[in-house]
Amino acid sequence: MAIKTGGLARLQDGGPSKGLAMTHYHACVWIDHREARLFSFNAEASDEQVLRDTHAPAHIHRRADHVHLGKASPDATFLAGVAEHLRSFQELLIVGPGTARTEFATYLRDHEPEVAARVLGVEPMDHPTDRQILAAARKFFRSADRMLG
Repeated sequence: MAIKTGGLARLQDGGPSKGLAMTHYHACVWIDHREARLFSFNAEASDEQVLRDTHAPAHIHRRADHVHLGKASPDATFLAGVAEHLRSFQELLIVGPGTARTEFATYLRDHEPEVAARVLGVEPMDHPTDRQILAAARKFFRSADRMLG
């Protein structure tokens, strides 16, 4: 099911009232310029939600002879929508390919400092499966939790 609000389409299972479980402490967002996959989880269970930027181009063409041609600038409406979905989590991990993850982290720092303060890591991750994202996030937080005591 897709629910559209402005430039953000939310894809989810179970109807419009179901979102990420707010009972989970950790969340991981895999983000690129077209979509964000949000995972909330604990050791035994997880929930996932997909947010899509409805204004993003389907494909960005790049040409070697033009500097910066074809680079998509981040859509503030999309980033704000993703940030809104992360407000209730205490510890966050941002992953993704290219520059999208760092652009999102910068957006949080500049526009959502209370959410940015809960980001424990920003890590590169190409295009893994959902299971790979969740496994990497659980491994990251096990390590981070040991370091934080």
